[in-house]
Amino acid sequence: MCGIAGWVSYDCDLTRRQTSIEAMTATMACRGPDDYGTWIRRNVALGHRRLSVIDIEGGSQPMCTRTPGGTIAMVYSGETYNFAELRTELTGLGHLFRTTSDTEVVLHGYLQWGEAVADRLNGMYAFAIWDERTDELLMIRDRMGVKPFYFHPTRDGVLFGSEPRAILANSLVDRVVDLDGLRELVALCKPPGWAMWRGMREVEPGTVVTVSRKGIRTRTYWKLGPRPHTDDFPTTIATVRELMTDTVERQLVADVPLGVLLSGGVDSSSLSGLAASRIAGRGERLRTFSVDFVGHEENFQPDPMHPESDAPYIRDVVRRIHSEHHETVLSAAELGDPEVRRTLLAARGIPVGTGDMDVSLHLLCKSIRSLSTVVLSGESADELFGGYRWFHDEESVWTDTFPWLAFRKTMLSERTRMLDPSLVKRLDLPGYVGDQYATAVAQIEHLDGEQGKQARMRTISHLALTRFNRLLLDRKDRASMAAGLEVRVPFCDHRMVEYVYNAPWSFKAFDGRAKSLLHRATRHVLPESVRRRSKSAYPCVQDSAYAATLQQQVKEVLTEPGHQLFDLTDRSWAQRMTGLDPATMSFSERSALDRLLDFYHWIDLCRPQLQLT
Repeated sequence: MCGIAGWVSYDCDLTRRQTSIEAMTATMACRGPDDYGTWIRRNVALGHRRLSVIDIEGGSQPMCTRTPGGTIAMVYSGETYNFAELRTELTGLGHLFRTTSDTEVVLHGYLQWGEAVADRLNGMYAFAIWDERTDELLMIRDRMGVKPFYFHPTRDGVLFGSEPRAILANSLVDRVVDLDGLRELVALCKPPGWAMWRGMREVEPGTVVTVSRKGIRTRTYWKLGPRPHTDDFPTTIATVRELMTDTVERQLVADVPLGVLLSGGVDSSSLSGLAASRIAGRGERLRTFSVDFVGHEENFQPDPMHPESDAPYIRDVVRRIHSEHHETVLSAAELGDPEVRRTLLAARGIPVGTGDMDVSLHLLCKSIRSLSTVVLSGESADELFGGYRWFHDEESVWTDTFPWLAFRKTMLSERTRMLDPSLVKRLDLPGYVGDQYATAVAQIEHLDGEQGKQARMRTISHLALTRFNRLLLDRKDRASMAAGLEVRVPFCDHRMVEYVYNAPWSFKAFDGRAKSLLHRATRHVLPESVRRRSKSAYPCVQDSAYAATLQQQVKEVLTEPGHQLFDLTDRSWAQRMTGLDPATMSFSERSALDRLLDFYHWIDLCRPQLQLT
């Protein structure tokens, strides 16, 4: 896992701009703490920060190879899980390799197949290739959008990076955020290509973006689409089990210590059980990691999102698989540390976090990093197998909007309560959400004759996998890479996504429970308690001391009346919130204080030029 950055300029001599590419690359230091490199020619400059995972000694970048027509140079972030098979195929075609890294395999794959190499990769990746034979840059991103990738067209080329801050480090870019950029910070619709900063775009998942002297063109090499599902129910269960086993085995390949994030839910527990079995075959013991809060289990209070504490279920899994378990226990003071918030905001670049849940995730990753460099995580299982409650709520399913917004009818009002009322009016969020929903639904393909509940559930699943899921993948990537930890997500294996997406909804919820299909396919590795457990969200702290910490920090912010924050937010609302009893403050009120502080530190760190008309 790494951080990449680059600049293509057809009218400028970039050999004179080395400090610029070095500044862009330096912003990616947390993503790649182990190595650094740049490669510069007249019209192109590439930068790379490396987190060494496979072939520690031989995988340095930028990686180059010479051809009769010119040099091919590449910067690569991510992992290709089928690199061993591709290496064997390429060797049979006459390719010679100097390293054992997956990066070199991808580079030689490009030499053999051109941009069609993307169709052959199984993994999570974002990489850029400069081809001197054509003076073209190719930017390629994985199918599910696990690894982030951004670009910004310029007058004579393009800037790109793993994160927006790499691009913002170049003086060519204006740091403008307008109403279009702000709307998505509240609405959570995740339109394809959205990047908040005006002029900047994401390389969309499953696409190849080619930059040449003629301009920029995009080709979609993969998209989520309908296929007939001809397997019966027992065969479907067996196939999901086989795909899960194969995917976990592929993603356990690393030349560094590896573990699994364990929450005690079916997603992480099934990964842990499958990984432990595979690791045991090597004569090793799996490491598992979890997070909790001081006094949380003893004083736990159930709520709709957290009906039960995770801790007892985690212990059941650890006992069953005999893992070496490590628990990170956090206090309210650690969660409320402004410097941790700033670290996360710098890494994410947008003030759209989830408060203490983001902080605890980052601190967990930071704790893990002292023991392991790579972990597996259960992201995307809920979107793929239908785990969220809105999949099973008829009103949310049949309402003409995004189901996560339909399920929590007050979500938009809760997310705007800290904003200036006149700004909320200008944002016109109902109109924005309606437009986004109509656009998203219009792009979903159905099988001929598909109708009724099956057609509607395909729509809901597609929205979950292509919109909601990308918000969570981005959250996990930024929180983990800010700690220099690589997180792999087996449920994003495109083979499994394609197969499960096309399985009938009646298979996925055959017994009326969430994620029935996943439960049945992995029950051989799950404790009985986990098989019975209800869905529980990522844990959040319940200690009122955290709310009190937020209130004190907001009081300090209020002493800066001229701060740009108050161009966006409602000062009088913030004053009222600081006077509430932290012990009785609702979760939504506390979350709004978190968002206000996110905006405050984001403005300080990123220095945006706000255009609010």
